[in-house]
Amino acid sequence: MMLKKMLSLVVLILFPLSVILGQEMSFEEYNPTPTLVVEGAAVPSAKFRFIDVHSHQRDMSASALKRMIVDMDRINEGIMVNLSGGSGKRIQNMVASIQANYPNRFVVFANVDFDGVGDANWSEKAAKQLEEDVKNGAKGLKIYKSLGLRYKDNDGNRLAIDDPRLDPIWAKCAELGIPVLIHAADPKSFWDEMDSKNERWLELKTRPGRKRSATDPAPWQQIIDEQHAMFKKHPNTKFINAHMGWYANNLKKLGTLLDEMPNMSVGIGAIIAELGRQPKAAHAFFVKYQDRILFGKDSWKPEEFPTYFRVLESDDEYFPYYKKYHAFWAMYGLDLPDEVLKKVYYKNALNLIPGLDRSLFPED
Repeated sequence: MMLKKMLSLVVLILFPLSVILGQEMSFEEYNPTPTLVVEGAAVPSAKFRFIDVHSHQRDMSASALKRMIVDMDRINEGIMVNLSGGSGKRIQNMVASIQANYPNRFVVFANVDFDGVGDANWSEKAAKQLEEDVKNGAKGLKIYKSLGLRYKDNDGNRLAIDDPRLDPIWAKCAELGIPVLIHAADPKSFWDEMDSKNERWLELKTRPGRKRSATDPAPWQQIIDEQHAMFKKHPNTKFINAHMGWYANNLKKLGTLLDEMPNMSVGIGAIIAELGRQPKAAHAFFVKYQDRILFGKDSWKPEEFPTYFRVLESDDEYFPYYKKYHAFWAMYGLDLPDEVLKKVYYKNALNLIPGLDRSLFPED
């Protein structure tokens, strides 16, 4: 009996010590420093001047532009494409600020207001407004994921991406010669069961609002299929599928889709972690589809760009990503050839987006 009491006392004493020593911790806290020693170094700026086709800026005032230019020059960014241009007066104000300060370093894309779909002549009015926005300086159209996820028509029904009432908008883009950069749905893992097999478990735990289901608002595949149906219905419109269409984790499937839809290109914003864990397959994919891939980051955080540069340019092994909840694995460099890098960094964007200043890219 005495021995049992003594053992219990020892356990009570040692248990807090085990907590202090880190033997009790959550998955969220576990973030070990690798002991692996490998060659490689950070890549603070891009090898070639690049165009970021996927940025979002609310403030395009003279002072904001001046601050951004400092970081853009530091990381070798030639042109920033601001996808959050809005419409009407907002577009006009942004373009006026750009023209007065840095006329060749920033461009804006317009956005469509999908409220009121179902009203008489809504389609024609929306197309006419887009035409006016382009006349006022917009270089393309950005469609947010709200189309397919949140927008509803006047009858309260989910507005599908391939709704025929939207056809005049896509047709107008072809007529004007401007691209459509579109974000549809989100990673499929957001629709999957939130269990131990879900790679996005940590992201869904820390950001529960991102969890979806077949009825919230529709199955993932249905939304993606709507997007592809719309691309095929409008072969003369040039589409940039944001986030590699959420198929960066299945490059064979993405290649099949690119083959089926020659009017579709893809942007790499927010999916570099998928590419960095499959360097051989991703290298081969970039070489094969080098004319269809565009550089984009999605959020303006200059300190995160070097990871993109290192994945695309280097042959480094096992280096860290910057968001554990996106990827708890390490990155590997794709070691892309210079000609492929040039296309991804700026040539493909120059060919898709009208009116960009080619003189900023002397290698072209």
